[in-house]
Amino acid sequence: MTQDDTSPIIIRVATVADAALLAQLAETTFIDTFAADNSAADMTAYVAATFGVGMQRAELADERHTVLFAERANEVVGYAMLREGVAPAGVTGFDPIEIARLYAAQRHVGSGVGAALMRQCLEEAATRGHDTIWLGVWEHNARAIVFYGRWGFDDVGSQTFMLGRDRQTDRVMIRHVAQGA
Repeated sequence: MTQDDTSPIIIRVATVADAALLAQLAETTFIDTFAADNSAADMTAYVAATFGVGMQRAELADERHTVLFAERANEVVGYAMLREGVAPAGVTGFDPIEIARLYAAQRHVGSGVGAALMRQCLEEAATRGHDTIWLGVWEHNARAIVFYGRWGFDDVGSQTFMLGRDRQTDRVMIRHVAQGA
């Protein structure tokens, strides 16, 4: 933890103008989180297909996506992406919303960035009238599974996640969204 980890975390909604920043942050946090446990070829293929500036610009422009940046001491230290759309089997609720991504920069993991982003995701979901929030988390990402469990998420099944050519299993986790939260 750095000295800046004591300064407040500010959450802001990213805009299309943030596409390059989001692309860099998304690629870096994904590699930092998963490279040690996956092949370089699969990581390279996934990152190239998913985190380019053009792809991030398109996601930021898509009204079904909301990207939240966590900033501390004028530095973006994490982000989350909420995505509206079809939920997998096992996800209950009238109008679920997905946390498609939630990452803290490596040197800020454990400093409250994830918690601040999660609070904002839950608030956004409630404000928009969603009754359920769900996510997919790699079955081997024990730290994240514990984190989501502490936030009241329950495991309701699995779905396939393709990392390059590697077929992986994500646990699907859900929780009820308290209205007026």
